[in-house]
Amino acid sequence: MLVAGLAGALMAVQGSLNSYLGEKLGLLPATFSVQLLGAITAGSLLLVSARGGSFLQELSSIPLYYWLGGPIGVAITYTVAVSIPQLGVGNATTGIIFFQLLTAYLIDHFGLFNQETLPFTVGKAIGVVLMVGGAFLLLKK
Repeated sequence: MLVAGLAGALMAVQGSLNSYLGEKLGLLPATFSVQLLGAITAGSLLLVSARGGSFLQELSSIPLYYWLGGPIGVAITYTVAVSIPQLGVGNATTGIIFFQLLTAYLIDHFGLFNQETLPFTVGKAIGVVLMVGGAFLLLKK
């Protein structure tokens, strides 16, 4: 849970940084720059990891739609950079988290993308309703 919390905190920081870059460079150049630096970082980590070349053997067995993570990452970077200047960091993050959770529960419930099927329970439904109320209060001007 701490690692997930760190991811959430880093996403808010990254969104703020990307938003600034988008204002200074333009959204597409900023998105490209962020993704390029991410690819260089991941490539560097891959080179120093013990798993360096062994992943190449698995490439042909992976269905094509699993490669959509790269383009989706570009879309995330772009849309976060667009939404933060218009909504503010808190409001944009509220919307991001809310729709991220709704999508995550759909993935869990239907076991999409090779994930374990976890049913959408009454307790989870109540939690979503409470989140909708909380989001409404956070987004209310």
